[in-house]
Amino acid sequence: MIEIEEVKARGLPHHVAIIMDGNGRWAEQRGLVRTAGHQAGTQAAERLIRFVGRQLGLKYLTLFAFSVENWNRPPAEVDFLMDLLERFIAEKLQEFIGEGVHLCVSGDMKGLPVRVQETIARAMGETAKNDRLNLNIALNYGSRQEILGACQMIARAVQLGELDLEMLDSDVFSKFLYTKDIPDPDLVIRTSGEMRLSNFLLWQAAYSELYFTDTLWPDFAPEELLDAIASYQERDRRFGAVAEGNVV
Repeated sequence: MIEIEEVKARGLPHHVAIIMDGNGRWAEQRGLVRTAGHQAGTQAAERLIRFVGRQLGLKYLTLFAFSVENWNRPPAEVDFLMDLLERFIAEKLQEFIGEGVHLCVSGDMKGLPVRVQETIARAMGETAKNDRLNLNIALNYGSRQEILGACQMIARAVQLGELDLEMLDSDVFSKFLYTKDIPDPDLVIRTSGEMRLSNFLLWQAAYSELYFTDTLWPDFAPEELLDAIASYQERDRRFGAVAEGNVV
């Protein structure tokens, strides 16, 4: 098993994003209802956040909690997820404040139940000055919708004379995304054996390293995060350039 100090010594990624997948299958394998899997998944998230903030020292962590497509699930399951999310944030708020966690959300907040919006807004406000760990929750999030929304805002800004179209580049475009204040992820992890991004950070992950594991999210332990980061550290990130020594 790789040691945490070894991983830290080799240089941590600035931002890790995780697609937390496999709660339902975890529950089904144990003969439990799907909501039990979501509860276990929340506990896994809690363990990882504490590990990242207290021991690892990662600066940015994004967790994909609820997609725009997830509204298509049975209403009872969606209601449970909303309640679970609200309780999690409310119950962990004082811990976040004490641990220096800055909570932010990427997604369409207006599409959430009012009570969830209020809980999130309060938590974001009370942790705004924290900077030990930036915890970004992707909630009611869809990357295609995010990009389309950015295009609409840009078109509106051009029409109003607030933006010169000739000045539009990747950096300017990024300022219209949910993640405008967050660096692009260096590493994107997906659990449960699925090997796709599922409408997650499509713009931001253009040059991210990808790591897929068969582990279901409730079983994803800090040790596997270290394995993922170790794999990331072994990769040669050229961003489209030619490796030194291979120039013709």
